[in-house]
Amino acid sequence: MNSIGRIFRVTTFGESHGDAIGGVVDGMPAGIAIDTDFIQQELNRRRPGQSNITTARNESDRVELLSGVFEGKSTGCPIGFIVRNENQHSADYDNMREVFRPSHADYTYTQKYGVRDHRGGGRSSARITISRCVAGALAKLVLRQLGIEIAAYTSQVGPIALEHDYHRYDLSLTESNAVRCPDQLKAEEMIQLIQQVKAEGDTIGGVITCVIKGCPVGLGEPEFGKLHAQLGAAMLSINAVKGFEYGDGFAAVTQRGSEQNDIFTVDNNVCRDSFATSHSVVTTKTNHSGGIQGGISNGQDIFFRVAFKPVATLLREQETVDIHGKATTLTARGRHDACVLPRAVPVVEAMAAITILDAYLVYKSVKNGDICI
Repeated sequence: MNSIGRIFRVTTFGESHGDAIGGVVDGMPAGIAIDTDFIQQELNRRRPGQSNITTARNESDRVELLSGVFEGKSTGCPIGFIVRNENQHSADYDNMREVFRPSHADYTYTQKYGVRDHRGGGRSSARITISRCVAGALAKLVLRQLGIEIAAYTSQVGPIALEHDYHRYDLSLTESNAVRCPDQLKAEEMIQLIQQVKAEGDTIGGVITCVIKGCPVGLGEPEFGKLHAQLGAAMLSINAVKGFEYGDGFAAVTQRGSEQNDIFTVDNNVCRDSFATSHSVVTTKTNHSGGIQGGISNGQDIFFRVAFKPVATLLREQETVDIHGKATTLTARGRHDACVLPRAVPVVEAMAAITILDAYLVYKSVKNGDICI
């Protein structure tokens, strides 16, 4: 299970302290202009060392496209890529070779495979999300032509949370601060909290909100391939994710159906790929459903929230056991994030882009009998 997608299919490889992280994207539509600067920009948003609230690991994260691109455009053939690891400090993990780090994959990997790479977590490291960001950037290049936009932002760090939904914020301001929050005042509070937690050798979690605009009606399947289930699976595959909710989510349980139902109406000024006449389209007065009904997109904005736990690596002493079953203590060394949220924003966007493009290509193949952009 190192692959995701049915038509737009992404396979990843690599470990945190190996030679490189990489992947193969199959099913990329042909003829798409490949903006390498944009792909690198997406990686730069994820890279370590970008601010004083992220890990100090110094990696350039330069992507090398190996195949599937000719004269600046996708050929329809698999796109292979690698990002070389340049700044590994493997010695920082020598004291962890025979110790199970609390809340890491050390114990489960050892039990499942009988062997594990203790250097930075190996395959379980968040560094492998590099491949997701490259594939997500490629997916965004296609979605851009379809008028589909994806924007994620940090909406909560610890107890500090935005007070309104995404409609009340200018999401173009998300990149204006280190924590990637569109509310500058809240962002400053979040940054101060992360700095405080970091100084204490501790970590903290939070929530990322993602908004997808411009999706046509019809993405998703009616039973086991529901669009929200696909998005949920994609988000829950990201390191440190503990929860996913879309639309009003858990907040809806306190309301009645008369409050939650999204009433249908007709918008005479909009026409999109949906059940519509040439000058009108069926829409809804509200969007409690989060743009998905019956597992299928309904043309409204799709929005969801992803909960991230505090990073499991603490720069303070913790009790644990070693591979021999003996009680011991561990104090982690090295360079680690006190909060994963700022660097996870582009990862959430990438997984959303991969999922939506794959669902779109499936939708077009079912609707028209072939795949077209």
